[in-house]
Formats: sequence, structure tokens, C-alpha cells
Amino acid sequence: MIFYRLVEMIKGSSLSTIKSNDGFCVHKTHFAISKYQKKRFNCVASVSSVEQQLKLTGDSFIRPHLRELSPYQPILPFEVLSTRLGRKPEDIVKLDANENPYGPPPEVFEALGNLKFPYIYPDPESRTLRGALAKDSGLESEYILVGCGADELIDLIMRCVLDPGDSIVDCPPTFTMYEFDAAVNCARVIKVPRKMDFSLDVQKITEVIEREKPKIIFLTSPNNPDGSVINDDVLLKILDLPILVVLDEAYIEFSGLESKMEWVKKHENLIVLRTFSKRAGLAGLRVGYGAFPLSIIEYLWRAKQPYNVSVAAEVSACAALQNPGYLEKVKVALVQERERLFKLLKQVPFLNPYPSYSNFILCEVTDGKDAKKLKEDLAKMGVMIRHYSNKELKGYVRVSVGKPEQTDALMDCIARLS
Repeated sequence: MIFYRLVEMIKGSSLSTIKSNDGFCVHKTHFAISKYQKKRFNCVASVSSVEQQLKLTGDSFIRPHLRELSPYQPILPFEVLSTRLGRKPEDIVKLDANENPYGPPPEVFEALGNLKFPYIYPDPESRTLRGALAKDSGLESEYILVGCGADELIDLIMRCVLDPGDSIVDCPPTFTMYEFDAAVNCARVIKVPRKMDFSLDVQKITEVIEREKPKIIFLTSPNNPDGSVINDDVLLKILDLPILVVLDEAYIEFSGLESKMEWVKKHENLIVLRTFSKRAGLAGLRVGYGAFPLSIIEYLWRAKQPYNVSVAAEVSACAALQNPGYLEKVKVALVQERERLFKLLKQVPFLNPYPSYSNFILCEVTDGKDAKKLKEDLAKMGVMIRHYSNKELKGYVRVSVGKPEQTDALMDCIARLS
């Protein structure tokens, strides 16, 4: 039932608001109030109790599906960790967010220090960076779109493709941002769990796509959090299905495999996402990019925010690409440390590490040890790792690959807990 309310009455004039479940209409009218009209308006008092019950609250404007949404759980930044742990940031061994501990090339700091026009809006097409990425990847710039992190591109893809009620396919355990953004965009998530070895269940994926007609499937290679990769035969089988395939290659540099960016030229249903966060140590500056078929990218250009990549982010990414030698050196160092870390974790009686093609290692916590308590005990000693509470990974922790001295600190703390 529509409820009408007189908000304000002034002698000789009235600003009345009609409130309904459809919205508000505001009218301003000048009139003299007669005794008869006063009698009529006195009826407002009789519904004052109802008015109190229907008092306007801010959340009444929020879309219903978002009221049910649980917020994404991000990793805490240094300054928050420092306060909580009572330690200086430099005394914290941060191995919980897959960040590049070596940071960006020196050219990045120099470029940031020489910024000339931070008060001018950035290039909405990120032309300089896209040109540098074309040279770096071998794919022409017209296929490339840059975002404020790959996270922005994931959301942008969903906004351009999904209608409310449409479905995506998610293959847990994997990057939880896909499920989160689907919920934000009012989409349904069809989960096809991975096999025990974390490989994709292609048969079930095929059955779900044929039966449910979802629009997008998100695949991560190497996968986060286990570090496994998708081989070409499996990817081609999924590309043959009537679904848009978003291949997230956030960690591809550490795998030794070639990116599939150029595949977008021959597969109209493939999108490939990349990031500067891991490869170039720019996680704090938020720079991601993607390769798209030309038939898709034109619509993303229409829908994206015009100034989504900041001047600082574009300048930093371009500067990082100017020093490929540094990027290669850091990648090699992290891959070597990953192998060392894996061997050390393998020696811990209550940990079962999984081989990884990325810059992190997933470990099953065994022998009656509690994964959450392990994470908390290490945190008290200033070492941060990731633990999971979702059903697919209950009893697991993930350790990012750091510098050798960070590995040593981690293993020393684990030894004290044994």
C-alpha cells in the first residue's frame, strides 16, 4: 500500500512530499489554509505512529541483493599489521599476499619522482602504456585494454556481459574475486570443484555448460592458491564450448610457459588477463591489463571509466617495462627460492606442500595441527602467511615466496612451533 506523508507545512505555503515504494515526487505549492483544509490535514496526526515505523533509512535505497553480500576479505596492509602486531613494518615477514618482495625496478622510483603533470587527468586510453605492452607481448595495442588492476577488468567484463540472473562457472578452489564480483553484479555462480590434484574437471564443466547455459567461465593459470597450470589441450577443449573464457594469467611469469595473449586473435570467446602486481612489484599502484578479441573490446571501451588508470600507475608501468633485465632477474630469483622453500617445507612433519608454478606454495596442515592456529602463532612472531576457512581448503595454508632471508625467518619460526 502506498503511504502518503506531508513533510512540512508553513503558513500560506507548503512543501509536500509524496513518498511511495516507487520513489519520491516533490511539489512546492502556495496557498492559504482554510479551516476546512486544516481539518483535513489534521488526519496526518492519526498516522504518526505508522510514519515512525516507516521512517526512511539509507539502506532502503540499496539494491536488495547487495544487502546480503558479504564483503571481500582483503589482506591487511603493512601499517595495519604494524599496529596490530606491535612491530615495525620492516620487522614483519609478509608472506600472505603473493607480493613481489623485491619491488619494482629503480626506473619506477625515478619516474614517480619526475612526475610533471599530476594535476592533469590521465590519458583515458593509456596509449603510451598500451604501446609499451604491445612491444612487450607481441600483440598489437588495439587488442589491449588497461585497468586499475586486473580486478577492475574482471568487474568490467561482468558488467558488459552479464544480465542480472545470468550465470558464471567458477572452479574452486581458485581466486575468490570471481565469485565476489559475480555477487556484486547479481549473477549466479555455478561451482565445478577441481579434482583432488587441483586439475580442472573438464567433463563436469562441459556438462554444466550444456545444461545451464552460463555466459562466462573464469580460469586461472597458474591457479591461485595451488599453483597448478592448465595445459593447452584442456584449454582448447573448453574454448570449443559455447561460453566466454576468461583466462587469468596473473602469475604466468613464474610458470615458464608462454602467455596466451595472442590466442585472442583466433578465439572470439577468449579473454586473457595479466598484471604488473607480481611481475613488476607494482601491487600498490594497481595496474592490470587484458587481451581481448576486437569484437569484444569495443564494448569494454564504451563501458569503462574514462580515467581508470592514474598518471602515476601508467608512468610506473612504462618505467618497469624499460628494464626487462631487472624483471627477468627478479623472476629467476623467486623461482629459485620457490624450489628451495618447497624442499624446506617438505621436511616439516605437519606440512604437505604442493608443487607450484607460481610465486607461492599451498600446504596441507596435517598431524592434527590446526591451520588457523598455525597462522596465528606465526603472526605473533611477525611472520604472516595465509590460511583458509572455506570448505575446499579447510586445513590448508598458503606461503608466498619471499627473499632467502624471509624463508629463513619463516622456517626458524616453524621450527620453534614443532
